[in-house]
Amino acid sequence: MRAAGGGQNLTTSIVEDLGIAIVTGRYHAANPFPVEGDLCLQYEASRSVVREAVKMLTAKGLLKARPRQGTWVQPESAWNLLDPDVLRWTLERKFSLRLLIEFTQVRLGVEPAAAALAAKEAGPAEKARINVAIERMIAAERGDDDPLTSDIAFHASILRASGNPFFAQLCELIETALRFSIRRTNFYKGVRLASVYDHKVVSDAILAGDADTAETAMRALIQEALDLMLTADAGDDPLIEALPAGA
Repeated sequence: MRAAGGGQNLTTSIVEDLGIAIVTGRYHAANPFPVEGDLCLQYEASRSVVREAVKMLTAKGLLKARPRQGTWVQPESAWNLLDPDVLRWTLERKFSLRLLIEFTQVRLGVEPAAAALAAKEAGPAEKARINVAIERMIAAERGDDDPLTSDIAFHASILRASGNPFFAQLCELIETALRFSIRRTNFYKGVRLASVYDHKVVSDAILAGDADTAETAMRALIQEALDLMLTADAGDDPLIEALPAGA
């Protein structure tokens, strides 16, 4: 099997293939992780490319390597779920509403605070990006923009406007979770997009410098999505149909 591309593209392709293989349980005690030479043959890649791929997977918490002892798959408890690739592979392995709930709980702890900070710290450029994002959401409601990408842009603009680099680092992670949530909820009839009005309450508060309202509105926005997920997780399937495609 030859992974597509060359150089860095080849490394990325190997990481993707091996990452999925690890997360889906292809490697275990009876089928241990391949040695370097076997991986080179499998992907028709140089040792340097394979080593870089293994290094990247190790950094994601999926592998552990020691000189002269080999490389083995780490238990799931060691995986870095804050890595967007690991989150995506885990979500794609088997749909897990529970994992989405747990990640939304993280968002509930972060995004309201980010909105409050954005109201206090955002400068003209950051406020302009937030305004563009909410205008895109309004356009998407008319059918003139993409609902998913505009929703993601809205949340990312607020995380970045907070001025907190740790919050900004979560942008890609939130994009991963939102994209999966949209794709999953599209299987159900009656899926609705999270209210553009509710998002605009958040943006208006940030643009006005009202930190308390921005925090409260963002908390309500994410809490609504979380409550519906929790109801669905309890086994009341019809309520899954009401799950917002974005929040």
